[in-house]
Amino acid sequence: MDLELQGPVALVTGSSRGIGEGIVRGLAQEGATVIVHGRSRAAAEAVAKEIVAGGGQAFAVTGDLTDDSAVENLVAEAISLAGPISILVNNAGGSGATEDWSTTRPETWSEGYDRNVLAALRVTTRVLPGMREAGWGRVINISSMAALMPPFKRPDYAAAKAAMITMTSSLAKAVATEGITANCVSPGTIRSDSLEKAFRTVASNQGMPPETTWQKIEEKVLPLFADVAMRRVGTLAEISDAIAFLASPRASYITGTNLRLDGGMWPGL
Repeated sequence: MDLELQGPVALVTGSSRGIGEGIVRGLAQEGATVIVHGRSRAAAEAVAKEIVAGGGQAFAVTGDLTDDSAVENLVAEAISLAGPISILVNNAGGSGATEDWSTTRPETWSEGYDRNVLAALRVTTRVLPGMREAGWGRVINISSMAALMPPFKRPDYAAAKAAMITMTSSLAKAVATEGITANCVSPGTIRSDSLEKAFRTVASNQGMPPETTWQKIEEKVLPLFADVAMRRVGTLAEISDAIAFLASPRASYITGTNLRLDGGMWPGL
């Protein structure tokens, strides 16, 4: 299927590593001009250069998404480098300190909300006017299965990611008649560098030798992290493929949804 993504400019926040890097590489493979964002100029430029070397079109920007002026500057830089942004993937965020209900602090919640929800808000409100002027756009927010199945640890993170689902629904209704869609994606256990490192650490602690294959590690360690019906973790390609579809003209009647990419972990309907 041709996703018709040749031409649009896509900004993916937090795309110099991890899931964001997988997303930006996937969009580039589909033909989009991508803006790689991160806090490290060197890391963002390294990803962009690899995409260009592979035949894609990519630029790099940096900026702290918790700082209003930094966000304004990075969006302006992205537009000056590549042109108007018509696809925005709010991926940056993540969890902070590992706290539970006996140790959690208000400042942790405030920082997590700023890092996830308000960061997405800052970028969206600066990109949205251009989408409205063009009469076409895609906003995709990255939440987490923690929002739907919150653990007892990191309650601040689960709450912030849940807020991203509701803000997506509100935005979708606000722009529904303007050619713009807003959707959310909630990944489950995905094989990023950080997840693989965590799995291998657990495997080592359980006495598995360093040469143990990933398949064996996945089989033994995954049940300790999550009850996934498919009995495997997801891949970066599976995340990026889903987002590329939501970002494409092919998904023009899908808006306000929260797509779970969890291998059957969700216990509800």
